Amino acid sequence: MAAQCCCRQAPGAEAAPVRPPPEPPPALDVASASSAQLFRLRHLQLGLELRPEARELAGCLVLELCALRPAPRALVLDAHPALRLHSAAFRRAPAAAETPCAFAFPAPGPGTTPPPPLPAFPEAPGAEPACCPLAFRVDPFTDYGSSLTVTLPPELQAHQPFQVILRYTSTDAPAIWWLDPELTYGCAKPFVFTQGHSVCNRSFFPCFDTPAVKCTYSAVVKAPSGVQVLMSATRSSYLEQEGVFHFHMEHPVPAYLVALVAGDLKPADIGPRSRVWAEPCLLPTATSKLSGAVEQWLSAAERLYGPYMWGRYDIVFLPPSFPIVAMENPCLTFIISSILESDEFLVIDVIHEVAHSWFGNAVTNATWEEMWLSEGLATYAQRRITTETYGAAFTCLETAFRLDALHRQMKLLGEDSPVSKLQVKLEPGVNPSHLMNLFTYEKGYCFVYYLSQLCGDPQRFDDFLRAYVEKYKFTSVVAQDLLDSFLSFFPELKEQSVDCRAGLEFERWLNATGPPLAEPDLSQGSSLTRPVEALFQLWTAEPLDQAAASASAIDISKWRTFQTALFLDRLLDGSPLPQEVVMSLSKCYSSLLDSMNAEIRIRWLQIVVRNDYYPDLHRVRRFLESQMSRMYTIPLYEDLCTGALKSFALDVFYQTQGRLHPNLRRAIQQILSQGLGASTEPASEPSSELGRAAADTDSDAQALLLGDEAPSSAISLRDVNVSA
Repeated sequence: MAAQCCCRQAPGAEAAPVRPPPEPPPALDVASASSAQLFRLRHLQLGLELRPEARELAGCLVLELCALRPAPRALVLDAHPALRLHSAAFRRAPAAAETPCAFAFPAPGPGTTPPPPLPAFPEAPGAEPACCPLAFRVDPFTDYGSSLTVTLPPELQAHQPFQVILRYTSTDAPAIWWLDPELTYGCAKPFVFTQGHSVCNRSFFPCFDTPAVKCTYSAVVKAPSGVQVLMSATRSSYLEQEGVFHFHMEHPVPAYLVALVAGDLKPADIGPRSRVWAEPCLLPTATSKLSGAVEQWLSAAERLYGPYMWGRYDIVFLPPSFPIVAMENPCLTFIISSILESDEFLVIDVIHEVAHSWFGNAVTNATWEEMWLSEGLATYAQRRITTETYGAAFTCLETAFRLDALHRQMKLLGEDSPVSKLQVKLEPGVNPSHLMNLFTYEKGYCFVYYLSQLCGDPQRFDDFLRAYVEKYKFTSVVAQDLLDSFLSFFPELKEQSVDCRAGLEFERWLNATGPPLAEPDLSQGSSLTRPVEALFQLWTAEPLDQAAASASAIDISKWRTFQTALFLDRLLDGSPLPQEVVMSLSKCYSSLLDSMNAEIRIRWLQIVVRNDYYPDLHRVRRFLESQMSRMYTIPLYEDLCTGALKSFALDVFYQTQGRLHPNLRRAIQQILSQGLGASTEPASEPSSELGRAAADTDSDAQALLLGDEAPSSAISLRDVNVSA
């Protein structure tokens, strides 16, 4: 029998209500304990109170949900042992005229002043209670989180909106970094920031901590007087009261992109939709380096990939304790202040975060096993923006520098390392942060570049990426979504079966270990890379006197930062060098390099350490005494503890540990304790190069820096006056 058309009905019959099909369940994420596949998260509200003296955050979280199936027994959220849950409650979804929730925070801990009472949930006279309590329990999940199971009422219907309200406090949370005033530049006020990538925000608030789930959010934050509060959202300044800040994010974002920073921060406009926030002493430098530039980069990105979707693009410069270089939080990029002295690195890092506004924030990888979908595409977009803004030669130089680092990392890990795949298998219990490496960025970039070459025209590929963003914006995707869209956009390539070309199959790109199957043509950058290669060849030529004389005639003070960094990286790759070569290098360059930015200085000092060149060791000490950043301390301590300079490392650490964040102190303790227990023979392949390469990415340091205690060793570190 022929099926009846859906627009017809039998006479007298009443049309059945049409319910939209349920959204497909999110991709299974082994890093999440949550039951995200059983619910639709519509919105979350956060009420937060910052208590810096107790290093405690008090929270009231309202999750607006609906079940995708009838009568779910429980809601399971990702949580963390640092979270202490005080209560859980259920509430029917409020009508439009009702107040959704008034926040009441848990009482502060001993020794702190309680906040003024806040109103409770509204109740109509004679109506049923607005909230009913729910039972809950917390169970172990992995070493980076717990599972929170909240029992739900049995009569809950599918697609019926409801709220779950959780009140909690968070202390010693991996996501929340409390800084005493002396760890800031101004040394005036305490500072706090959050860092959620990859799976840390489950210690900030209970959540579906998976990139497969996105929702809008709003927040109210109560802070001490005189402290500015910013979040990765729009701040409603017209609602602002003294010490109370209101925020709203109108577009769906994953949990890891909810971010907060509070401290002695001042703003300065740098464009029509951008401002920088920084401590007062840093604000003039930050403003002068970025004024006008960010709008130029945003406009270039919009020409390539479509309108910027997030309203404002602001940047906040964080103290040196920030554990990574930069983080692409929507509306508000977090970036480490230390990068301000390295202009070219600053430009590249900010442009990379700008690119994430389209690739990573708008369109997100659905699982941590495919982070290249965010990082590889953002790296490609970053280089298209720099090409449009600064020319192909500069872009090729920066690409050559990064690909050099990729091959250095591959040499350390081995070509058969499973983490060199684009589609990495995440085993249960493994922290996804461990998967972050240069393959995610640079091998991912090479694959995206290869796709652009298949279509024969970068502008046509830009058009494809623009359509891809428009199709998938505010959702999470898997690799097949990207590749299917690519072949649909270019049907002629699909007919040619480009996905199955021998040796370059798409499946092989995704699942083969080792280097990229193809790398970009960087010949347009040869005017900048040839001098670097020529100088390196001179220093490795014979006889040394003649080579040194020829090399000294080349004035590297006029080079770009990436040229000098690439040259020093090549020397690092060749270390240990003959002592007479190191002496000549020091005579020729040491004083000059000592006057350059930190990205240059740390590379020269690594050469000094790897070659046990004692005459320049005082420069290493001075550098470590002035640095509080992970990216400028960890590589040197790793090198010092690999060779014969462990006692020197201990002495420097003893003198400087009081100025380091406790998490960084523990990380260095771990390096020192491993070094003390190791052989005194220099390693042929020191591990610091891997650490240095990782420090050049924007979201890969958490695994080392989230407060793991130093392992036990035969020699106790108590003699070094280590304190937590």
